[in-house]
Amino acid sequence: MNNKEFVCIRCPLGCNVSVEMEGEEIKTITGNTCPRGADYVTKELTDPRRIITSLVKVQGGERPVVSVKTAADIPKDKIMDCVKELKQIEVSAPVHIGNVILRNVCDTGVDIVATANVELM
Repeated sequence: MNNKEFVCIRCPLGCNVSVEMEGEEIKTITGNTCPRGADYVTKELTDPRRIITSLVKVQGGERPVVSVKTAADIPKDKIMDCVKELKQIEVSAPVHIGNVILRNVCDTGVDIVATANVELM
């Protein structure tokens, strides 16, 4: 048996969650005070995902960059590929919150969207 420890981030309680595993199989999950803790740990062990935030260059804008994020979480192993793609992108002003900057980043089915406005210079 192998034990792993997590701090759940699904709600403000921050429960210390313990997982007992046998190989790749989860045997028990304890320490969570709500079902979200067990769900969080299960997903973290089987399919870890993250929301990515970054900056993208803006041409002709009042600011040189715009903040962006993934519209949903992407597989953790795609993070570096996503960041590399974002480094190569340049958009033209104006840019508005919610504009899709890049569709289907790294074949994840998730879009990159603007999280700020950048008006024309």
